Amino acid sequence: MIWNREYETMDREALRELQLRRLQSTVSWVYERVPYYREELDRRGVKPRDIKSLEDVRKLPFTDKRALRDTYPFGMFAVDLDDVVRIHSSSGTTGKPIVVGYTRGDLNTWTELTARVAAEAGVTHTDRAQMAFGYGMFTGGFGMHYGLERIGATVIPASAGNTERHLMMMQDFQTTVLVSTPSYALYMAEVGEKAGVDFSALPLRVGLFGGEPCSGAIRQEIESRLHIRATDNYGLSEVMGPGVSGECEADAGLHIAEDHFLVEIVDPVTDEPVAPGEEGELIITPLTKEAFPVLRYRTHDLTRLHTEKCSCGRTLARMEKVRKRTDDMLIIRGVNVFPSQVEDVLFKIEGIRPHYLIVLDRKQGLDDFEVQIEIAEEVFSDIMADMVAFTKHVSEKLHAVLGLHARVKLVEPGTVERTAGKAKRVLDRRGEDGC
Repeated sequence: MIWNREYETMDREALRELQLRRLQSTVSWVYERVPYYREELDRRGVKPRDIKSLEDVRKLPFTDKRALRDTYPFGMFAVDLDDVVRIHSSSGTTGKPIVVGYTRGDLNTWTELTARVAAEAGVTHTDRAQMAFGYGMFTGGFGMHYGLERIGATVIPASAGNTERHLMMMQDFQTTVLVSTPSYALYMAEVGEKAGVDFSALPLRVGLFGGEPCSGAIRQEIESRLHIRATDNYGLSEVMGPGVSGECEADAGLHIAEDHFLVEIVDPVTDEPVAPGEEGELIITPLTKEAFPVLRYRTHDLTRLHTEKCSCGRTLARMEKVRKRTDDMLIIRGVNVFPSQVEDVLFKIEGIRPHYLIVLDRKQGLDDFEVQIEIAEEVFSDIMADMVAFTKHVSEKLHAVLGLHARVKLVEPGTVERTAGKAKRVLDRRGEDGC
């Protein structure tokens, strides 16, 4: 279902004209109201009137988390606090939390865009949507909640955690839509199977998953165990929350709400635009935010864009699913490694379950690289030689892709920690001794 046909199927030339008008308004808005941006633009000798084409976005400064933390808590707000009706923030696990605000107009826009994401996934007013995101300062729960309500779906605000209660509700309330992180959906499947839940007998039919990367292997695992269609959506608090992009039935990428977000793909090293279709860092400039507008926000997410018309009828550009981030790259013995590379190798090996942990240590001044993997019960053998051969096989596969030797440790099912939030894939202890 196309939620807003006017904008989702807009001619791309008309879309670009709309984006330019909104970009010009946004630049004027922040120049007049946000001292940080006025100083940055003045330092570059740029005035709002200098933005005459979409390409002129390159004259504007990038914004990153450091700027948002340096202006904590309300230094980047463009309206008085009296006009802010909602505040959210990040967890602040890597420093001060990032605080974001919403006017009533912002909340209406946000609701429209999450309704669009839900409709792209196939949700309708006849669905019953069970929310497994938290309802605290994290934007995921509230963001998707109101979009689902606008569509007319019945929302079950179960919130995060208490998996047994989730499973009970799923059966008793006849849930048709699940909203969660991919890793939590897998955990629900695991707990449900142990409890004897027959997911194939439930009306559950679609999952709206976000909050963390979801590989093709994890997606297939979710679909086969929960008997649903798994869809991806993307967003981040700094530019709105969920609602930036969502996946339609064509399974050909995530449609970006380009009428509300101007996106660029740049080389993360040179900051220059990459060629069409090439991988680079996703840069987002919200075009309609009132309380908390940011210019050229660096997401650190690596992806590609496709602008040809989708078979679903939408003309909005599609971003490929994010699997890597510039800031999650690990340097191990001088080699650049992304956790997604490890995951891709592991999930192609029969018998490995979709739960793993990369453990990094420093021993005698050298990086120690261990990969802990859960394996299916049928893979375990009482014959030590079989287990040694299996771990050697996994290590060789990793070496072929990474160019590094990893120590592979087999652990029993359930050993790798499960959470209702984002899955933890890396434990880096190399700096714990001060080295």
